Amino acid sequence: MRLRITFSKDGPMAYTSHLDLMRVWERALRRACVPLAYSHGFNPRPKLQLASALPLGFTAGAELLDIWLEEPMKSGGEGQGDNSVAAEVARVLPPVLPKGLSVCEVRSVDPKGPAMQTQIMSTQYKVTVEWDETAEQVEARIKQVLAATELPYQRRGRQRDLRPLIERLRLERADEGMVLLGMQLAARPGATGRPERVLDALGMGEAFARYHRRRLIE
Repeated sequence: MRLRITFSKDGPMAYTSHLDLMRVWERALRRACVPLAYSHGFNPRPKLQLASALPLGFTAGAELLDIWLEEPMKSGGEGQGDNSVAAEVARVLPPVLPKGLSVCEVRSVDPKGPAMQTQIMSTQYKVTVEWDETAEQVEARIKQVLAATELPYQRRGRQRDLRPLIERLRLERADEGMVLLGMQLAARPGATGRPERVLDALGMGEAFARYHRRRLIE
């Protein structure tokens, strides 16, 4: 059985690396007595799969983790269908999770379906920037970026184009020295947009910013 856990990550967990986050989930699932399936071979590992690595310091509202179960959860109830198993996992996980990780939803998915990493096409971000300009001035920056035919940047010694990776960009709020931007960026293999680069393109890259990934889009 394959379950998909939607979870939020904030507070102290924002500074947990991708590898450490996997360890946290593995430990929590074991403490909750979730019967995880394991890989075969010399060093068996629990079958866990995160949809997308979250950069250090970012918070998130709807991250995705797939887990595979060796057998159904023993909840003590009569029903052992996929929905009841997902509900039982959603019940037993919160008490064993560290501060900063919260379960939003657990649902059953096709155990033979494709890996999540190949299904994610875009990501949505909320970016809060310390910036002292009027809404009109920020809107002008956004229009200039969206009107550009090319936004070159360097990555690993090669020149790349940021413009096709920006699917949506808008100002959500601007007041009291703070700007709130909404972004939807491509997240396909070999074509992934980073919100920090969007700030660079806006001429706001030197400002202090907080990044929150709102959701992953399949």
